[in-house]
Amino acid sequence: MKLPYQIFIALRYLKSKKKHKGVSVNTVISIGGVAVGVMALLVVLSVMSGFHQDLQKKILGANAHIIIRDFKGTITDYRPVEKKIGQNREIVSCAPFVMGQVMVSFGNRAHGVFIRGIDPEIEKKTTEILSHIKEGGVERLSEDSDVPGIIVGKELAANLGIFLDDKINIVSPVGEIGPMGMLPRVKQFRVVGIFEIGMFEYDTNLVLTAMKPAQEFFGLGDSISGIEVKLRDIYKAPEVKKQLQETLGFGFLVLDWMQMNKNLFSALKLEKFAMFIILVLIVLVASFNIISNLIMNVIEKSREIAILKAIGATNNSIMIIFMLQGLFIGLIGTLTGMTGGYLLGFVLNKYQIIKLPADVYYLSHLPVRMSLFDFAVVSISAILISFLATIYPAWQAAKVNPVEPLRYE
Repeated sequence: MKLPYQIFIALRYLKSKKKHKGVSVNTVISIGGVAVGVMALLVVLSVMSGFHQDLQKKILGANAHIIIRDFKGTITDYRPVEKKIGQNREIVSCAPFVMGQVMVSFGNRAHGVFIRGIDPEIEKKTTEILSHIKEGGVERLSEDSDVPGIIVGKELAANLGIFLDDKINIVSPVGEIGPMGMLPRVKQFRVVGIFEIGMFEYDTNLVLTAMKPAQEFFGLGDSISGIEVKLRDIYKAPEVKKQLQETLGFGFLVLDWMQMNKNLFSALKLEKFAMFIILVLIVLVASFNIISNLIMNVIEKSREIAILKAIGATNNSIMIIFMLQGLFIGLIGTLTGMTGGYLLGFVLNKYQIIKLPADVYYLSHLPVRMSLFDFAVVSISAILISFLATIYPAWQAAKVNPVEPLRYE
């Protein structure tokens, strides 16, 4: 099957006028503009997706998918509640916890943190926080001792100069009322582990201890602060949350991970969309190179256009030739940009070339997550913009009067 002659002519017009010179300089510049725009767009979107995924992974590594709390602040008889929610098929496991805001003091230094009391065996099935322990171990957390164990974050340990087996003081501003007024609660704990999630907020502001010492410290008896829930599918959290709220009824507050971090993830989504719009402008700028290249081509090839019309080529055929020429530039530029974007993203992801201050960006390096959807949207957008850029020059080519260029031949 023979290809239409318009394709061969369009490919020929991509080349230089001089023999054995290959592709013309104008064509190379046009292709390069599209390629750079596509590559920049893909790399930025991949970084934004990677940042979103990495942040989500670390947040869910330290927290459960759903948290159930009581409006009163504590759940007195939590075992019937666990039994009720355990009947939902989407729930993998649930774990009770005690949470409170305290101050950690060691030597002359102090820092405000959240202390979370957990049952280590159940916690392992519900969250991944215990898998991030870098020094020490969770085994000593449940030791029956006058000085209970505690696990602290790496950044907190570095700020306060804490090492394994050091004894630290946990101070709660809410205590018993004495002759001199409110007396704070103070209890000594022994550091049995140091964890590192990689997110500055958790590595600095969270400490873990066993359930019983936490209950005794806050004077809760057998009560707890809430129940953590792990789901089979994290994206079904809003649906399961609604079901649990209906099951438990009034008096309980059910929060899912999307709701608890809504502002953060919404900001990331909006930022990714804004970056897409901004960087599409690069491709639009590249499309002006295509327009100028085609207009120059029309001027240079006016004699050839006249000859083609003289031997029977229609206006539509002439338009198709120049539209195909621009489309080929867009296709080659897009493929080149996609290849460059993929290779650059792969290198950034594998070798972690760009390091970030964790206290500012929550991350220690620039994360990259390449998405097939992002590649598809960017490539289609670039090709479409390149194609639209060909319409005006192709229309001008079709308007060329064959008599004028051939008058003095």
